[in-house]
Amino acid sequence: MWGLLYLFLMLCEPLCCQAEATAAPVTPQSCSLDCIQQGSPACEYCRITRSDVRKALGFNSIERFGSCIPWPCFELLGDEDPKICQHYVQAPNDVKVEFLNDSNSQSDTIIVSWKPSYYGIAFLRGFQVSLQALGGTSVACQLFLFHRNLSLPASHAQRVYKSDPFPGLSLGSQYAVTVMALPVPEKWERFYRSEIFSTRSCAEKNGFEQCKNDWYPEHIEVQQEGSAITVTFNLAPPNLGIRSYFSLCCANGRKKYIDIIPDLTTNKTHHSYQLSDLQEGTNYTCEIAANEVDAVRKMFNVHVMHTQKDPSPRSVTPSLAFILPLSLVAVAVLGGCLAIVIRRRTKLQMKKFDIQPDIIDKHEEAGNQEELVSLRKNRLTPPRLLICYSSYDGPAHVKAVMQLGVFIQQHMATQVCLDLWDSLSVAEEGSMAWHCRQIRESDFVLVMCSRGFNQRPKPEDDDGDEDQAYSSDAIIQLIGAEVGRAKARGQDLSKYMAAIFEYSEETVIPTELRLISHYVLTGDLPLLFSHLHGVALHRPGAYLKIDHISEKGFAKVPAGAALQWAIYEAGMALEGKGQHSLEEGD
Repeated sequence: MWGLLYLFLMLCEPLCCQAEATAAPVTPQSCSLDCIQQGSPACEYCRITRSDVRKALGFNSIERFGSCIPWPCFELLGDEDPKICQHYVQAPNDVKVEFLNDSNSQSDTIIVSWKPSYYGIAFLRGFQVSLQALGGTSVACQLFLFHRNLSLPASHAQRVYKSDPFPGLSLGSQYAVTVMALPVPEKWERFYRSEIFSTRSCAEKNGFEQCKNDWYPEHIEVQQEGSAITVTFNLAPPNLGIRSYFSLCCANGRKKYIDIIPDLTTNKTHHSYQLSDLQEGTNYTCEIAANEVDAVRKMFNVHVMHTQKDPSPRSVTPSLAFILPLSLVAVAVLGGCLAIVIRRRTKLQMKKFDIQPDIIDKHEEAGNQEELVSLRKNRLTPPRLLICYSSYDGPAHVKAVMQLGVFIQQHMATQVCLDLWDSLSVAEEGSMAWHCRQIRESDFVLVMCSRGFNQRPKPEDDDGDEDQAYSSDAIIQLIGAEVGRAKARGQDLSKYMAAIFEYSEETVIPTELRLISHYVLTGDLPLLFSHLHGVALHRPGAYLKIDHISEKGFAKVPAGAALQWAIYEAGMALEGKGQHSLEEGD
């Protein structure tokens, strides 16, 4: 009997856990800090506001809520029980991002959800959620606490906890969200969980017809009457403000570009234009788009058919029938004489310049064998790239490095590691330990060289700048030692690269890094892509074509334009800093 009862209870236990798992998510509630410190049951899961933190800490230096440093536990929960903030709590699980529908068409809004870990859940005091834009400095934080007398059972590890909404996120951008379990004792590195996500594009959120950069003609009709080719397409909605378009057709190495300005007074929904001077019997690949920066292009094909000419019905008169053969004979004789003269002259010229006729034949046969080289798809994950730099050249140079990392990650199929994007891990491990681990785990290491590698901070400089300068110098020495060992052993040096921005000179590259490949950015972006993915830019009869990373084309995308502007600002800042140093020397 007792055995049957025990078996029944064991079978019912998973059902109970499943009921707990399907419980409604726990959302934050508004309650005072006094309620949390007194342990009132009404304050189970509370949001902590900026005024609560100001009241607990006793100062008003926080301009906005969100430095994302774990707040002091005792000041917020009270110091009556010293053990309340000394236990280890494991990082949360199942961190997810949910998009909300709001009325703002220019930005996105999200809510973050997660589950607490089984380990240490009885000592869990709350959570802190931070959100940071990749490639930017903006950070938003939210703090949530349980009341001091609450101790969660293990079954609550299946409950879902949610944050408050994070509004105003830029569309089509990448963010990193981090959820920390509180309290955070010293020397504990598994208290948080981070996830990287991308906000929705304008078309995904607002619809195709509401987005200027995502719109393109959906309906295209091609008609041919005789030698005239007519193309009809649908116009953009008036609310987008698109007033002009362009068309580009290509075939056999020839291109035909047409500017299109529709007359909206006659037709506001469709427009037709003519394609002229196209070769008969040729297939053309055409594209049409709005005449806007970074507009989406619609592809279509045009087959130009042969036009049939009406045969003449007139009968041939006897005189014409007699004259025509004589004329053909005369033309044949004249053509033969002319061919003999041209052939003799050509042979004389070839003999004079020592040109072999078979070389010309081979050149003509291989005239149009240029083809596109596709990127190999046998790699399951993108290459991992660590970017090292010196912050001694100022915030403008650091911003240029960040924008370079954003561009490489978005448009060069590469996962970028940057200490600015992983500040929590850098703070836990230390800068040198973090860089050593990243050097081991990364496929490539790119050192952005600048004047800061060859300078030392003055004694009156801040300690933070001095530590950063010495840390950068130590990292360069570490990479230089790795390069030297690999060179001495005859190993491959392709893992390491050095680069400079256009405002720097090659003399800033440290001596220990002269053995590895070095590039000047942004002009050498195609070479950097070739290095990262192991593909050749050119081979006989073929070339590598990559959208948005050419010297002139990279600035057409938003990330490239931001990189170009950041490099310009950094160059101006370094130039002003150099002039200031010269004036001080005088």
